[in-house]
Amino acid sequence: MPIDKEQRIRRAEELFMQGFNCSQSVVAAFADIYGYTEEQALRLSAGFGGGIGRMRLTCGAACGMFTLAGMDCGSTTPGDREGKSHNYKVVQRLAGRFAAEHGSLTCAELLKLKRGAPVTCEASERTAEYYKTRPCVRQIISAARIFAEYLEEKENHL
Repeated sequence: MPIDKEQRIRRAEELFMQGFNCSQSVVAAFADIYGYTEEQALRLSAGFGGGIGRMRLTCGAACGMFTLAGMDCGSTTPGDREGKSHNYKVVQRLAGRFAAEHGSLTCAELLKLKRGAPVTCEASERTAEYYKTRPCVRQIISAARIFAEYLEEKENHL
């Protein structure tokens, strides 16, 4: 069943603009495909925002793609090296596309934060100024598009 790529991308952007974090926005835009409710998707991906718990590590939008890759082709059998390897290959492919577009997978680098900038657990207030100064929406749109393209490629090879 073909997905509406543009609709999924718009939904990810809408979720972010409503105040959800980058990872939540990407995961919730696709989770229904895998039988998850929006609430389940939002909870499942909540900890990856802000570069994993606001530690500015791996970009939350990229983590959202990786979470979706797990939903799509994650191994569920103990000792399934072939299944794990396939999932890792998908994650690495998604990561490569994201990094090629943005120059990094690291939240702090994408935000152009100074090395050693303080890390806090305090979520940023979502204001018009916040949205104007953050590049995050570009990464969210990109991650949603990259994952939608992955699904289209997968569908075309079946």
